[in-house]
Amino acid sequence: MAKVPTQRASARLAAAQALYQMDVTGKGVNEVFAEFETYWIGQEVEGEQYLPAEIAFFRDIVGGVLKDQVSIDRAIDASLVQGWPLARIEALMRAILRAGTYELKKRKDVPPKVCISEYVDVASAFFGREESGMINAVLDVLARQERPDQF
Repeated sequence: MAKVPTQRASARLAAAQALYQMDVTGKGVNEVFAEFETYWIGQEVEGEQYLPAEIAFFRDIVGGVLKDQVSIDRAIDASLVQGWPLARIEALMRAILRAGTYELKKRKDVPPKVCISEYVDVASAFFGREESGMINAVLDVLARQERPDQF
């Protein structure tokens, strides 16, 4: 039986897409919040139904990544295979890693295994097993560094 996405899972997907959009288009955070909250979240777009999402959680992830992006990017870079800096990672994968890293670092209310699983699911919606596995591996390393007591 397929698992039904929660409003938090939908917020994670929207956050990754919003961070991606900001990265590739240069749009600002307020423009992206307005666009996603008005036209994407809970709406039908090009025949695809986007599920309702927890807006406060969506905003927290996107805003938190932007606020702490330098330290988030450093943490991801340190967890990647040597010779593969974050800048060489595809833009959507970068967005997923940033969102997941933010949650692991700042959202102690979210268990690390839930966070990792949810972002692997986000990656699986767009990529194959190899890319999803890479998201899993990097977030697992970061989770063990950030919250060793939970493993």
